[in-house]
Amino acid sequence: MVNVIGLGYIGLPTALMLASHGVEVIGTDYNKTLVETLNAGRTTFKEDGLDELFEAAVKAGIKFTTEYQVTDTYIVSVPTPYDKYTKKVDPAYVISAVRDVLKVCPKGATIVIESTISPGTIDRHIRGVITDAGFELGKDVHIAHAPERIIPGNMVYELLHNNRTIGADEREIGEAIKKIYASFCGGEIVVTDIKTAEMTKVVENTFRAVNIAFANELAKICRHDNMNVYEIIRICNMHPRVNILQPGPGVGGHCISVDPWFLVGDYPGLAKVIDESMKTNDGMPDFVLNRVYQVMKKEGLTDISGVGLYGLTYKENVDDMRESPTLQLLASQRHHLAAPLKTYDPYIEKDVVENQYHDLDAFLDAVDLVVVMVKHDEIINNQEKLKGKVVLDCHNVIDLPGVYHI
Repeated sequence: MVNVIGLGYIGLPTALMLASHGVEVIGTDYNKTLVETLNAGRTTFKEDGLDELFEAAVKAGIKFTTEYQVTDTYIVSVPTPYDKYTKKVDPAYVISAVRDVLKVCPKGATIVIESTISPGTIDRHIRGVITDAGFELGKDVHIAHAPERIIPGNMVYELLHNNRTIGADEREIGEAIKKIYASFCGGEIVVTDIKTAEMTKVVENTFRAVNIAFANELAKICRHDNMNVYEIIRICNMHPRVNILQPGPGVGGHCISVDPWFLVGDYPGLAKVIDESMKTNDGMPDFVLNRVYQVMKKEGLTDISGVGLYGLTYKENVDDMRESPTLQLLASQRHHLAAPLKTYDPYIEKDVVENQYHDLDAFLDAVDLVVVMVKHDEIINNQEKLKGKVVLDCHNVIDLPGVYHI
């Protein structure tokens, strides 16, 4: 049996996928409300294909509880935030979960850390927790690292098809954990050492963050000299060895906007390109707000309360708001005038900010300038509703005359 610890955006889909593919699974989370919701037959967030996967896992016998189980395999999938001052990973949730596992696990159990962590985190923070509890590593307790590689909006597909990495001290333990993940994963599963597994996951997200920062910096340069950044990127990407990503209003989520900071925090004198890239991405919400003021001035608009931000999530077609560029913009300390801005997102049903609307037509009726912060399918498929409005399109997805861009 596998006990999955942490039933959030990563732990829950992993537990459901294992259960629906023949693995006996019990999911554990300290959040009683979350566990009660799952036991009542409802998922806790929106994700394409998640409800169907949930139904299959329930039929296969998955259980949800607040109690840690006595078993031979644990998968720890709890949050790993970063300290915004030191930029280092905060391993407190992982440490706490491992300590609680050690209270119930039998000798010979394997603890798999699935949470994203910086290279060396297990060496610095987890091994000592295990030995301090009186266990001998490699004999009484085995440890492995199996970082996830999925993205909200496409989780179910990517769990099934993406390649994976398993890090372990002992090859046989790595192969045993590989066999568990191979129950559902059709991609290649590589077994390596723990520190390499830690590093590869962080590097993957850092590569994307740096590429996005390059695109965002190009957008700023082109805006300064009145050039079309989208046309420039399109032409450059015709080169067989060039693949520039698209600029946007910022970077959100709990991967690309967080993981690269782990390297900056751990290697401050070395991760200089990464540091500057993250600062570029983090500065984009303020850049967008400055652009809003420029557009307002050009259009003769004087009331900031007539500006509406379309989209509160960090990416399109999901309900995940973690590190959302829109929320960053609203929280900006440099622009206190951001407070009256109106917002709307079709995926956010509850009020999370002031002046939030829950109907697209009502939102559009209340604003003169629409800032497309998120490229949800809804706005792309209803572009005609934007006619007569001033539009600042942060993703180059609105095909109407007179649209402004970042």
